[in-house]
Amino acid sequence: MNGIAGRIALTVAGTGMAVAVAAVAVGPRVAEWYDGRHQEQSTYASGSAAKADHRAVPAWLPDNASSIRYLMSTTGDDRLLTATLPEGRLPAGCRTAAPGKGGHPAPVSLKAGWFPEGITAKAAGSCGHYHVALTGNQLYAWQDGAAVQAALRAERLAR
Repeated sequence: MNGIAGRIALTVAGTGMAVAVAAVAVGPRVAEWYDGRHQEQSTYASGSAAKADHRAVPAWLPDNASSIRYLMSTTGDDRLLTATLPEGRLPAGCRTAAPGKGGHPAPVSLKAGWFPEGITAKAAGSCGHYHVALTGNQLYAWQDGAAVQAALRAERLAR
């Protein structure tokens, strides 16, 4: 009986070790897949192409903007966007922020290699519900879904 119990214990321990190794090896990929499955990423040559293809791309994005990169959450209103603006200034209808009023954080649920860390500290204003930063002619825009929902609720209550 001792021999059988020992073999069973070794089998159980071996199976546990194999599961643990598999979890360590595969776990990060599964987490990455799970996080990314609720995100949609697109690139466009122009602002007009982006707006024609995807209704969620903001209307304030100039048609002549180029090199558009757009990442959105499909389960909320979190967004990241970059574009090259030929004029090197915020689009019409956007508001500039008073000095020292920047620093609106980007949604933590979205990460993209093309959206630089720390750019949110350089917020220069807002375009619709997006916070924006402008570096030369490169526009960085981000939208936090929770803040958008709070603003929309406040607008409904004000009516």
